[in-house]
Amino acid sequence: MKVSNHLWKDRLNGRIAPQLGAEIDAYENEIALKKQGKLDDKVFAEARLRRGSYGQRYDNGFRHDGIERRKLGYTTDLTKGPGTVWDAPGMQRIKIPFGGLNAEQLEAIADLAEEYSVGVAHITTRQDFQLHYIHIEDTPTIMRRLAAVGITTREACGNTVRNVTGCPLAGVCRDQAFDVTPYAKALAYFLLGHPDTQDFGRKFKIAFSGCDTNPCALVHIHDFGCIARVREVDGQTKRGFEVYVGGGLGTVPYQAKLYDEFVSEEELLPLAQSMARVFARLGEKKNRNTARMKFLVAKLGMEEFKRLVNEERAMLARDSRWTAYIEHVDRGSDGPLRPAQLLQISATEPEDFRAWKASNVYRQRQFGYATVTLTLPLGDITSSQLRTVATLSRKYARETVRNTTEQNIVLRWVSEKDLPALFTELKVAHLAAPGAGTIVDPVACPGTDTCKLGISSSRGLAGELRLRLAQSATARQEEIRGLHIKVSGCFNSCGQHHIADLGFYGVSRTKDGYSAPHFQVVLGGQWSDNAGSYGLAIGAIPSKRVPEAVDRITSRFLRERQSDETFQAFIRRIGKAECKAMLDDLTVLAPPGQDPGAYTDWHDVRKYNVGDMGTGECAGEVVSRLDRELAASEREAFEAQLAEEKGDAERAASLAYQAMLRGAAALLDWRSFPVPKNADEVVAAFRKEFYDTQLFFDPFAGGKFAQYFFGAHTHKDEPHTLEVSHRLIEEAQLFIECCHSSTQRISSATLA
Repeated sequence: MKVSNHLWKDRLNGRIAPQLGAEIDAYENEIALKKQGKLDDKVFAEARLRRGSYGQRYDNGFRHDGIERRKLGYTTDLTKGPGTVWDAPGMQRIKIPFGGLNAEQLEAIADLAEEYSVGVAHITTRQDFQLHYIHIEDTPTIMRRLAAVGITTREACGNTVRNVTGCPLAGVCRDQAFDVTPYAKALAYFLLGHPDTQDFGRKFKIAFSGCDTNPCALVHIHDFGCIARVREVDGQTKRGFEVYVGGGLGTVPYQAKLYDEFVSEEELLPLAQSMARVFARLGEKKNRNTARMKFLVAKLGMEEFKRLVNEERAMLARDSRWTAYIEHVDRGSDGPLRPAQLLQISATEPEDFRAWKASNVYRQRQFGYATVTLTLPLGDITSSQLRTVATLSRKYARETVRNTTEQNIVLRWVSEKDLPALFTELKVAHLAAPGAGTIVDPVACPGTDTCKLGISSSRGLAGELRLRLAQSATARQEEIRGLHIKVSGCFNSCGQHHIADLGFYGVSRTKDGYSAPHFQVVLGGQWSDNAGSYGLAIGAIPSKRVPEAVDRITSRFLRERQSDETFQAFIRRIGKAECKAMLDDLTVLAPPGQDPGAYTDWHDVRKYNVGDMGTGECAGEVVSRLDRELAASEREAFEAQLAEEKGDAERAASLAYQAMLRGAAALLDWRSFPVPKNADEVVAAFRKEFYDTQLFFDPFAGGKFAQYFFGAHTHKDEPHTLEVSHRLIEEAQLFIECCHSSTQRISSATLA
């Protein structure tokens, strides 16, 4: 039986830091004001987002992943205004700096998942926890119970410094320069609620890595990324960081750029504060589409950006917190519980233990100790399993637990001798699946399960791939097992599809007036070297045919791989044209009558956005012409990739621009507007008929994709680098996707 909110408040009094308690009280008062209609919707939205409370898509009690969603029966929906019916429970994100947890915290999250959610917690690619199907009126109590065990949800969402991530192996990694954990922790809590981080136009993400080769922290996709470095200065060994700025995935990814080869540990916090001040002052505020740090760095250029940051640094008043943490860094972030003892090798070692040990056990730099990864399908873990992890962390590892960016959990400092016993106990809890970090362990964002932005079911596809690949002989080959699959439900890259060997993001296509879930196939991304390079989409495939595409790509790699050639090198060698040709037949969408299954999403009995769009002869002729022109636009965008592949930046940029221009002209023709005579007229007409009227606005991206087109037109005669042409190709692909989706929206609105 659930304890009432006011009783929890009384019970926890004294266990919560006074300032944090006051903040939660203030938030609870804001909820009360919102229920009374006395708080503006936008103001309240910002208030709850800054405390990690999101709205989400609701599935009306349908079963999914074997979990029965219970209907919560509350009477107010605080995302819609006072007095309306609650039909969309929300999500509570829980901020876990560098993924570090102890047993008491795991048990608290287990209890909250059981009492307020569906008995399942979800681990994100930023090492957070998320609880879904949460009612907004319960969030203050959830926050208080978390605060009582040292966890905050503050700034887990919103225009804030998001969770500071770090390598889950930090401190035990064999390749690290030093343990980055104390630095990640210090910066996370220094910036939390800091006055200089409260006026951003968008979010700000930070990551720490102990080395530059492994992918554990993915520094290059962050606004502010730090790689541990050691340097000799005046005969003394000094710690510091190689700092990168301006990275990010999202719709169009930017790789972070080197800011400084060596920033001393003393200067780390003031540097971050100075950058935050520049971002808050000069970052975009009105247009959210260009409000990330990556756009500011690109706009200013690195030299001017550095000048402004140095200027801010010179004005900062001394803060004792900048260096107070440094005196403790050599103590280590954690340590062992049991004595170090090696595992005894046995010829009778069980096969399942051997397979698990090969993929899920990492030998630490400390002799006789190992880090064990618990593979969590799609990042989900039940309340019962969380309690088991807490118990085992006390028994084997001095509560040294961390979430990973791969949506798993690791137990550190396990004595190697204890591995068989630990494995046996994990098996009982269904936590001993092998394959952590391999092709059978795909990463996926929540997608259409709960996210309002989801287009296609990323979790459904990832779950299906996981099942099929576990049974595939091809996937068991060593060359294939090391590949990574990442799936996003839309173009926003929450599943990090840009940096996967095999990436996918959700889109949709129509046939005879019916919509079908599709995924764009992204090849050539690099997960290692802290997300060393980004892939590009080569074509959209019906969702139900993606497993066949995966099998086709991996089988060919296995068959034609040269010597020790990597997957990225193989894709570069055969070229984008050959990759596309390999999958072309899979892109064909059969009519609904021939293949009705293609018009439903994975593990969802409901039709995918069904709508009879009208199939009269006249409409059929117009749609056919539009389809031809949009297909030609896609072809030009792909030809731009081929030009980029050959190093021809100018041709690549020109083709990407022409692809957008053709798509815009196709929409004008489809709507029977007078055909413009030149590019300037196409842009002007498109702006008037589609942008100013907001017909081309994406429901969640607004006019961002149209702005890509306008920007490409404005700068079409300027010189282009390969980096700029790569970005233009990304923008062209997204613009064309919006051409597809906007025709569906316009047609639906017309029929309605």
